[in-house]
Amino acid sequence: MSPHRLLSACGIALFLAAWLPGAWPPAMAQDYPAVLDNHRIELPRDHGSHPAFRTEWWYVTGWMSAGGGREMGVQITFFRNRPGIAEDSSSSFAPKQLLFAHAALADPEAGRLLHDQRSARAGFGIARAEQGRTDVRIDDWSLVLEGATYVARIAAREFDLELRFSATQGVLLQGHNGYSRKGPRAGQASYYYSRPQLALTGSVTLRPDSGTPRGGARKMQVEGRAWLDHEWSSQAMAEEAVGWDWIGINLDDGGALMAFRMRDAGGGVFWAGGTHRSAGGRVRVLRPAEVHFTPLRRWRSPRTGADYPVAMRVRIGQVQSAGMIIELEPVMEDQELDSRASTGTVYWEGAVRVRRGGKPVGRGYLELTGYWQPLKL
Repeated sequence: MSPHRLLSACGIALFLAAWLPGAWPPAMAQDYPAVLDNHRIELPRDHGSHPAFRTEWWYVTGWMSAGGGREMGVQITFFRNRPGIAEDSSSSFAPKQLLFAHAALADPEAGRLLHDQRSARAGFGIARAEQGRTDVRIDDWSLVLEGATYVARIAAREFDLELRFSATQGVLLQGHNGYSRKGPRAGQASYYYSRPQLALTGSVTLRPDSGTPRGGARKMQVEGRAWLDHEWSSQAMAEEAVGWDWIGINLDDGGALMAFRMRDAGGGVFWAGGTHRSAGGRVRVLRPAEVHFTPLRRWRSPRTGADYPVAMRVRIGQVQSAGMIIELEPVMEDQELDSRASTGTVYWEGAVRVRRGGKPVGRGYLELTGYWQPLKL
């Protein structure tokens, strides 16, 4: 095992140890900052970490072409968590901030999702999430904002990523000026903004053991479009909710669409919302009654038994209005990400093609959580 792999493995072990009985004093009720509807997101300051809040993530998804008609989806996510453990301890080993990362390639030639993960506590020069600017790292994985371009470097088991995501549009604030409701109570909310229509360039290297039929290590130059979300919150997910369905779509006309629904235990809608920015720049915040997800086809995982609605029809707007109806078709059905070794959950994270009236209108990602078992944040 290389030093990098060993450090990552130790990070996972340290994370698990933090939760073992007796490892640290029990977590006390923490005074996490509230998410307020009158708060204004300030950039560039808020591109960075917010360590006082409970949970935070930087989440990049995109489509890329490697030439010759070959297309792949890519997902890179860095999570930060303040668990509220041993915060009065002076030990450098105290797990005051935990960092996790996932990376995945949806490559139809491989026939499965290629993915890897990292986890560690902040410190020791191994992991950090900087305040004031986007600079999150775990060992040899990183996502850094340089000017108007995010630079991602990922050294995974089956692939390497050297990617750049350059802004072509302004920031899209979700909800009310970045205050995004996740339930009927005011505290059930997050601060949330997106960077749609990022210009993706760089390289992907597939290792010999990735399972691609051509074999051998292969480095490919890629280009495409991506989407970045940055979201932070102090509130755990509402007890009534078991998971969510989410889409982030780069529309071919230059527009952008984010929509989600929080599902209850009976499969109904606990809450919903979203934002549509037209090609002309007009922003429309979607109310819960204006977001509708309808499964078109399901896929059952042979590994976990989870049953996912991998093809969807999404309607934006009231039934009596024209609105927008789109259909999502996955680039491949098996895009399940098993992260039981790090964050302890299983979910489906998939590259999808988007059609409207039978015509291609965009590409993006569909995220499905809580289908394996109720999601706990």
